[in-house]
Amino acid sequence: MNQIDLSNRVAVVTGGAQGLGFAIARRLVASGAKVSLWDMNADLLDAAVQELGFSASAVTVNITDYAAVALAVETVGVIDILVHSAGIAGKNAPLDEYELEEWHRVIDVDLTGAFHVNRAILPGMKARNYGRIVNIASIAGKEGNPNAAAYAAAKGGVIAMTKAVGKECAKYDIAINAITPATAKTRILDELKPEFIDYMLSRIPRGRFLEVEEAANMVAWLVSAENSFTTASVFDLSGGRATY
Repeated sequence: MNQIDLSNRVAVVTGGAQGLGFAIARRLVASGAKVSLWDMNADLLDAAVQELGFSASAVTVNITDYAAVALAVETVGVIDILVHSAGIAGKNAPLDEYELEEWHRVIDVDLTGAFHVNRAILPGMKARNYGRIVNIASIAGKEGNPNAAAYAAAKGGVIAMTKAVGKECAKYDIAINAITPATAKTRILDELKPEFIDYMLSRIPRGRFLEVEEAANMVAWLVSAENSFTTASVFDLSGGRATY
């Protein structure tokens, strides 16, 4: 494992109680950061903090509620790093059959939630003229997946938002980037139909799903001080599915 120095940095990882977010939090702690895990599931948060040890803390927060997000920022205080990983997959259905309520739920969590978290944390980073943000998008945001238009639209929005805000903050020492992972073996698969999972696997030239540690390794560098120039960019983690 490459040694990334995050000593004396405070990181927030949304969706940090499990899956990709937890793997990233674990890597950040191993690199010397203090990490605040944000999630809706208090029980999972407690277990995650116990596993990570004294360098981790937790805030139970619903990212669709901006007031709750703003309060979470106040609770943590100075935030040097944000890794926004919280999200849902949503149901699978053709667009013309997609439930209206489900569309709004997915967009609210996956896109508006990303906006809420970035909006609440950025003022402090600007005031200190330092920050590193990684928004977890998806290969679906680049290429789209059939029967998952809401998720694809939301993640495409996260990519576009990241590019825009990265340019806005380029005059500060704030790097804002996104990653676009292919499917990883996490509990988000529980929301999907088996045939949809098979479709996604068939599209990956590597012939396997992403390992969460592989994503954590990329994020660790992106949130380090060494990433001092690249911003408003998208880093591919699709196993060869996308070449852009």
